[in-house]
Order: sequence, then C-alpha cells, then structure tokens
Amino acid sequence: MVRGGKNCSIAMGVLTVLLAVSGLYGIAKAENAVSPGGLKSFGTMGKAVYPFTEGSKTEAELFRHEGKGCLNHMWFGVNWKDWERMRIRVYVDGEETASIDFEMFLGHGIGYKDKAGPWGTKRIGKTGQPSGVYNTYRIPFGASVRVTAQLAPGDDKNKRFWYIIRGVENLPVVFNGVRLPDNARLKLHRLEDYTAETLEEIDLCKTSRPGMLYQVTIAAHSTKLTFLESCVRAYIDGAEDPLMASSGLEDYFLGTYYFNLGTYQNEVAGLTHLSKEDKSFSAYRFHEEDPIFFQRGLRLTIRCGAQVEGQVHNKRLQTWKAPPTTYTAYVWTYEW
Repeated sequence: MVRGGKNCSIAMGVLTVLLAVSGLYGIAKAENAVSPGGLKSFGTMGKAVYPFTEGSKTEAELFRHEGKGCLNHMWFGVNWKDWERMRIRVYVDGEETASIDFEMFLGHGIGYKDKAGPWGTKRIGKTGQPSGVYNTYRIPFGASVRVTAQLAPGDDKNKRFWYIIRGVENLPVVFNGVRLPDNARLKLHRLEDYTAETLEEIDLCKTSRPGMLYQVTIAAHSTKLTFLESCVRAYIDGAEDPLMASSGLEDYFLGTYYFNLGTYQNEVAGLTHLSKEDKSFSAYRFHEEDPIFFQRGLRLTIRCGAQVEGQVHNKRLQTWKAPPTTYTAYVWTYEW
C-alpha cells in the first residue's frame, strides 16, 4: 500500500476528474431533455390517393396541422415518369411562399434522377424501386404547418400517390446537445441550373439572419471534372476572409481524388450520383456533427475551379481552372 501510494493518488485524481466531467455531461444532457408529458404525435398518410385533379396545375394539399411542433418524418412512394422532379412544399406559420420548396430527388440529396438503391441514413434515403424515398428533417413551426405536392411541369394527368407525414407537438430541435431557439425555422436556399464561368465565385446561400448551416446538396456537370477542385467558402457574419470549409469540392463531401471509388452514403455525407462519361455528380453533406453557426449572416460560395494563396506551408498563388460548369445547389439552414 505504501509503495503504491503515489500511483494510487494519481489514479484517484484522474478518476475524480473523469467522474466530474461525466457528471457535468450528464447534467448538460439532462438540461436538454424534454419532458414527454408535453409531447403529442400527429400525422397522416395517403394510400393510393389521386390528389392531382388538374395534373401539374394542381398544388395538392397532403397535410395541414395547427399548433406548435416539429415535422420529423416524410416518406413517398410513387411510380410514374418524371416523379423525381415533382415538388414538395412546406408552408410554416401561414407563410404565402413556402420556405421549403424542393424537387423530390434533390430534396433527398440525389441529382440527375439517379435511381440507385437501396441506401439510407438516419436523415435521408431511397430504399425501393422506383421510389421509397424518405427524410427525417426536423422542421419546426410555431402556429401551423402545411405540406403540398405538385407534379413536374407538363404532367397533365392525375396520379396515384402514397405518402406518410408525421411530427410531434412541442418537440424542440436539438443537435449535439445544442437546443436551437424556439423561433428557429428550417429554410431552403436554392440555386438552380446556373452555369458559372471559369474561376467565377458563385453564391450558394446568402442570408443576413443568425442561424446554423445544416445541409448542402450540389449537383453539377461540365466537360471536365476539374470543377471538383473548388473549395467551399463560408463568409460568416459579413467577414471579408472566409472560413475555408474544404480543400476541394469532393473533399467537402468526404470524397477524394475525384471520387475514384464511386458512390457511397453515410450519416455525414454521401455521393449519390457520379458519371465519368458526362462529367456529372451529385452529393449531400450534413453539418449536424460539425455545425457552422453564424450570428449576423452567412454567405456560402464555391468557385468554378480553384485559386488559393498565402497558405502557411505554400504561400504561392495556386490555380486550377475548370471549364464552364452548370450547378444546382440546395442549402438548408436553420435561422432565427
């Protein structure tokens, strides 16, 4: 006991610190816990319904709910031409223009109508053929929520549709122990079919409100894959110098060497389409585990190619030129 006294004291000290940290962590988790007494589930489904009475002219209401809460599940089952391009809209708190308005596939991280599957993560996935796409986006609302669907332009016939929509009243939005403010709302910023010139820096998202970057989907094509050299830049709170969010475009989506091993999907990022023939790709990236917060706004950009200088270990100007490239980008943010 005497010979081991010093070592025992050190061990006890480390154990005390670990217990204290664990206790604080437990307290923090408990503070963010929600009492189930105030929670109430709600939802609906459509089984073989025909909601599009005038084809693509109809914005069919799928669901409406009054009160305060959070949508947390949507699933869609369909089988007709161009269903991947139908639009889903979510109107929050009586807004006239939906703050969430997406094409079916792009809203689930998939570009170029790529039907590959099954695959799935906790937030998005495609588990069937030709459809079976789902999401578990947390979509908070304070007074009401309304979900609609509209067929792709020019599709004039009514269609048979299956869907599930569900949520929970009074459910807060919590990521990594951080509870978002009650007035936080999920927003979708879209850039659609924009052709950028060589080395042009383009805005994917620009907002002046406080918030958190949540998810990014990009679909792009060109004549060469050198557009994948682009670095993602986040200009936070009006800063002139950006936070460099990646060392390349495929790196941002956790790929490498122009996605040389093909498609993949995981909880953080996924490559949902890749064609070496027509030089196209689509991918998604979630920021739940590495959130990017901003207090006075965010401007998120990429370049058509890349140009960097002044790095610690390589100060010379480095340039990677890419031919004109056409981009579609969906940037999801929580703002308050």
